[in-house]
Amino acid sequence: MDPVRASAPPSIRPPAGVAGAYTVLAGTLMSTVGISWDVQWHIEVGPDTFFTLPHLILYAGSAIAGIASLVMVLRATFAQRAGRPADPAVGGSPVRVLGGTFTAPLGYLVAGTGGALFLLYGLLDLWWHSLYGFDAVLDSPPHVALFISISLTMIGSLIAFAAARAQRWGRIGLVVSIPVLVTFTPITTYAFQRVALPIDPKLAGTVFFAVCFVLMGAITLRRRRVALSIAVVLGAMQLFLWWFSPWATRVYAGDVGLPLRDNLRDMAPVLPAGIPMFMLAAALVIEGLLWLGRERGWSARRLPQLVGAAGGVVVSLSMLVQTSMLRGGGGRGPMGQTTPSATTVLIDVILGLALGALAGHLAARFAVLLHLNTPAADQERR
Repeated sequence: MDPVRASAPPSIRPPAGVAGAYTVLAGTLMSTVGISWDVQWHIEVGPDTFFTLPHLILYAGSAIAGIASLVMVLRATFAQRAGRPADPAVGGSPVRVLGGTFTAPLGYLVAGTGGALFLLYGLLDLWWHSLYGFDAVLDSPPHVALFISISLTMIGSLIAFAAARAQRWGRIGLVVSIPVLVTFTPITTYAFQRVALPIDPKLAGTVFFAVCFVLMGAITLRRRRVALSIAVVLGAMQLFLWWFSPWATRVYAGDVGLPLRDNLRDMAPVLPAGIPMFMLAAALVIEGLLWLGRERGWSARRLPQLVGAAGGVVVSLSMLVQTSMLRGGGGRGPMGQTTPSATTVLIDVILGLALGALAGHLAARFAVLLHLNTPAADQERR
């Protein structure tokens, strides 16, 4: 694949670019709702077959995102063959695929590849169901492959919106697409839940991805209150899934005549309960340190790691509090929470510092790549 030289983007984006980006985003949102519902279905009802409504919603979201990406790739290909200059603000810098047979905007190339892989691994999941019948675990090989594929589609959506960051619709889309990634990507860590590790892989994934993507969004847009906006959208998404997942599970179970398991009424919905509830506090720390570092002229090479480490500690400790509040058990503290030991707190602090610093380091470099993908967007905004 070779990059295609593109002209500077016009000041007004074509409606097709907006429609394509938001259709892919709608597909990723549908997949997020579907996986939250599917996880809750496993918890409250039990094993399922391949053809359940939550499964179909999950697959439909990926199909919508994949088809929209294909349409945008074909649109860019036909425009290139007609001699019209490519607009890198529509999906990102165009890339020649299969020796120039197709011209694919980078964001839609990534999103479409994720969608195609998802459908391919969906056939593997169907075969897995045909071998073993019911499927009650998240860490089966087909499921892990499916989660990675959906995450790839979500990354493509983020690239497409980052390419249009000079426009308001692009910035809004980026702020919405990042919480989708923060919600979904930690699910891939279920692949390690049966491996004996010194740390909780789910916690590690939550800390790393939350800090990395939120900080990346703040650095990419270079505007105040971006991290706070992402945290607010993430909170709204968590509230919706918290209500929807149990409600949809119980309504659907009633419609198909399946009973719910006993003693689950006081249990928090699984996937929403894993989303950081106190991300707003971490966003405040990120915003404050970014502002302070820029005002005082701190090293731009060290600032992301410092901000990431601080944000990582906040997310890690807040997840400890969140888990204690929602699950309880063990030694009881006030209001029924679990009282964590000093060793647990120390391990969480070290985990947050290490993973947060790494997340900050990578966030800065991902932001650079997003800027290099469409440098004209920054020139235009100036």
